[in-house]
Amino acid sequence: MTTSDRTKTWLITGASSGLGLALAEAALEAGEQVVGTARRADRFDALSARFGDRIVAVQHDVRDSDGAPAVVERAVDAFGRIDVLVNNAGTGQVGAAEEVTDAALRDMLEQHLFGPAAYVRAVLPHLRAQRSGAIVQMSSQGGRMSFPGVGSYSAGKFALEGWSEALAGEVAPFGIRVLIVEPSRFRTAFNAAGVLSTAEPHAEYDRVIGAVRANLADVDGAQEGDPARAATVIREVLSRPDAPVRLPLGAEAVRNLTRAYERSLADVERWAPVSESADFPGMPPAVRAF
Repeated sequence: MTTSDRTKTWLITGASSGLGLALAEAALEAGEQVVGTARRADRFDALSARFGDRIVAVQHDVRDSDGAPAVVERAVDAFGRIDVLVNNAGTGQVGAAEEVTDAALRDMLEQHLFGPAAYVRAVLPHLRAQRSGAIVQMSSQGGRMSFPGVGSYSAGKFALEGWSEALAGEVAPFGIRVLIVEPSRFRTAFNAAGVLSTAEPHAEYDRVIGAVRANLADVDGAQEGDPARAATVIREVLSRPDAPVRLPLGAEAVRNLTRAYERSLADVERWAPVSESADFPGMPPAVRAF
């Protein structure tokens, strides 16, 4: 099957659940085409039954970065082009820094940085040739702020955001847009038992992050964010010429990130004289290429 310039093709990782599924359904209901990945391709059976050959299911674990180019080629073979890449696959993790092992920390980076980076590298030659396209990086409010118990998760999302901010400037001259989405809590399986990973607890940290562990588990099924509405917002923002690089998603994300930015700016301003005193006296402002 090939696609016309008016029919978008989406490549969405982790498209069988959560925000990835909501985006896939929204695209398909709009008459567009989707290549979705998941660790089990049979999780797309319901979508395939509803939308036929406009959905192509690919079994792929985002941590297998070597496999990303083959998924991209599968999408191009199926529909002739890719218009939007959504790096959505990933999971959460709870644990204090001392509780999270090296392997568990690397797992967060593989899911939230190295996997998405591999997909971006694989898709960029196609988007550059088209001189158009969009890359949606599903981050989190935890990609701009963090708190005890979620450091390993935030490490991956902070890294993704820094990498993606530079990417946005690199690809803009080719007509390619980057949107970093920073959701708060949405009613997906993210917080479900067996999905949210929890490090082996140390009793010494119970008073520090015990409430965080309990809250992240207890909120499952009661999150205030609506995935379907989130998908509508993301699609709308992508259509706007004035779209931001970063999009907080959900009222809690707006509140929390506003407070975080205000607090950070206040710290910069308060300590500016001390910070500036580290320079050689009398030096002119640096001249940079950015």
